[in-house]
Amino acid sequence: MRLKTLCFIAMVSSLSANTFNPEMSNYITKLKGEAKKADSSFVDFDASKGETIFTTKHKGSKGEMVSCTSCHNSDLKTTGKNVFTNKLIDPLSPKANPQRLTKVKDVEKWLRRNFNDVYTREGTAKEKGDVLYYINSK
Repeated sequence: MRLKTLCFIAMVSSLSANTFNPEMSNYITKLKGEAKKADSSFVDFDASKGETIFTTKHKGSKGEMVSCTSCHNSDLKTTGKNVFTNKLIDPLSPKANPQRLTKVKDVEKWLRRNFNDVYTREGTAKEKGDVLYYINSK
């Protein structure tokens, strides 16, 4: 029994904080291919870089200084609020909201929209992957 428990603990500990469902795993693999094509030295996405992307303020599409945290908060386990529409936003953390980061179509739509709102451009594959790793780690 003790050996089984130790094996289970080792297995759980070895799981990456950035595990995704099969659909999202395929999307992450696609982003990795795009990132590698853009930069041959690319190895993997980085949650800490994703945090920087997520928290740094920029002059957004409406001319105001915003970051992703302007609407989603610093604690991704809490409900956010769109600073322009006052619409409530369900928690972004998959740990608090298991529906998050499950459907590629939704993820692509929101990444495109939010990068355009904050950065006034579409994010690169590397940036998208870094942000997804960051969100998934929360």
